[in-house]
Amino acid sequence: MIRPPTAVQQRLIEAADPLTGRLKGTDAQLAALVKRGLAFRHPRPPHDHFLTPAGHRLRETPPVGQPPAAAPAPADSAVFAARVGGDASADSGPARLREVRGAWQGLLELRRMTNPDGATDRPCGWERTHLVQAAALALEAAGHRPATGDQGTGYRVRATPQPEAVAVHEPDLTALRACAATLEQAGWQTSEHTQPRTRARYLLASPRRS
Repeated sequence: MIRPPTAVQQRLIEAADPLTGRLKGTDAQLAALVKRGLAFRHPRPPHDHFLTPAGHRLRETPPVGQPPAAAPAPADSAVFAARVGGDASADSGPARLREVRGAWQGLLELRRMTNPDGATDRPCGWERTHLVQAAALALEAAGHRPATGDQGTGYRVRATPQPEAVAVHEPDLTALRACAATLEQAGWQTSEHTQPRTRARYLLASPRRS
């Protein structure tokens, strides 16, 4: 049985990246979380630490009576977020590429740890509850460019009324179909549709179950 974390460990858990569960702390702090079964050390360089499923559950339901963690200072508050398309600007420099690569590797590890058979070729439960972010991460990690602003080329991932489905928009048909191929390789099912009013083509994508 996993022992309750200390106040310091609880703050580290609550400050973990909301998308990937990536943790920041001293070597001793991270090692203590690993020992408690709340974190794991990624086997590939740079050997970042990520929350285990138990760590994710603890962050979502903190111990009864545990006071909320203090908000981090502004300088430490930036966390990774996959680009869903439509932002005013989209940095694609080396630092961003490293962040995306690390986030994708962390997500693959989360699949391995949480899918019953350890499969990494299909989405896990976390992705099914964060559809837009999960699909956008798969696209960005594969090198697709998100749209910037209100117009122009690039993908846009949006929620839909359909359960477990997102819409992917990309004005260039060749690029749209490349997005479909990427998502299918990442374990998603895709289908191409036409918007009745604009006649623009778009994708519906949903995480594959088997």
